[in-house]
Amino acid sequence: MKKIFIFSLSVLFVLIISCKKEKESIQITSSDITESVYASGKVKALDQYNVYSTVNGVLQNIIVNVGDNITKGQTLLEIDNITSELNTENARIALDLSAENNRKGSDKLEEIELNVNLALEKLQLDSSLYFRQKKLWEQNVGSKLDFEQRQLAYNNSLVNYKTAQKRLAQLKTQLQNELKRANINYDINKKLSNDFFIKSSINGKVYDILKERGELVTPQTPLAVIGKADTFLLELAVDENDIIKVNVGQKALITMDSYKGEVLEAIVDKVYPIMNERTRTFIVEAHFINQPKKLFPNLSAEANIIIQTKKNIITIPNNYIVDGKYVYVDGNEKREVKLGLKDYQKTEVLEGLKENETIYKP
Repeated sequence: MKKIFIFSLSVLFVLIISCKKEKESIQITSSDITESVYASGKVKALDQYNVYSTVNGVLQNIIVNVGDNITKGQTLLEIDNITSELNTENARIALDLSAENNRKGSDKLEEIELNVNLALEKLQLDSSLYFRQKKLWEQNVGSKLDFEQRQLAYNNSLVNYKTAQKRLAQLKTQLQNELKRANINYDINKKLSNDFFIKSSINGKVYDILKERGELVTPQTPLAVIGKADTFLLELAVDENDIIKVNVGQKALITMDSYKGEVLEAIVDKVYPIMNERTRTFIVEAHFINQPKKLFPNLSAEANIIIQTKKNIITIPNNYIVDGKYVYVDGNEKREVKLGLKDYQKTEVLEGLKENETIYKP
């Protein structure tokens, strides 16, 4: 009997202690709340791009080194172009020959011009004889046969002269067209030859060389990575469910593994209007408000893009919300509330609670 009595007292004592234990609660106060969109991404140099060749060939020479500062138009890499150089030289020779043929005093022009001059002299002679014979014939002097022979000779000389003139004009046009074609052909070959010298399109920095000397390259092969030397941007991926909330000019809070414990600020500059079908995300670009002193391309970054902020409003912790729309008041009373803006810690209360009321954690 005694042992049973002691056990009963112990159970009663535990029950009393449990009943006296109060539920966790808070008193409602006003605070600020911020809605944001999460995005992950990386750092990129401004105007960063992969360098490609427009021709096939063997990488003959790497002129720059990783880390070098470069200028726009500077040659970065050379591809073997012996065949192209030979074609360019042939085109130059053809151009020089065509230019020589067009020059006054060239053999072709001299020959045709000589024929024109001879035809002109013959025409002048036959014309003089014809008009003299015509005048005599009009005076009934001489025979009709002599007049007709002079007339025929004059007409033939006139036709020959006009034919020679036409041949001269045709030759000049032909030579001019040949010169134009030779010029165009030379320019094309010179351009093709220049394609074997890979040049920078910006003033910037060499961040990486992706190929080694002697390797075969194609227009699909990236050769190097270059970009601006001291200016960087953020390339962020935003989920398709959140992209409609993101606009140019919004502020973003950035965290990076390279700068642990720091929160950097950025501004959204561009929202690309096409979705990556594989990742179901949109690309958003942003620039640092105060850029860190030391950055490198491809550093990882995470961002919270601020959509809107409300100040001095009633908020409650998210873990006090029951079934998405209820809270406990007066211990066990379940009250429905209307909720608004939400972040990862707390939620705005639009209706159902007042400041200084007490709610209880479920």
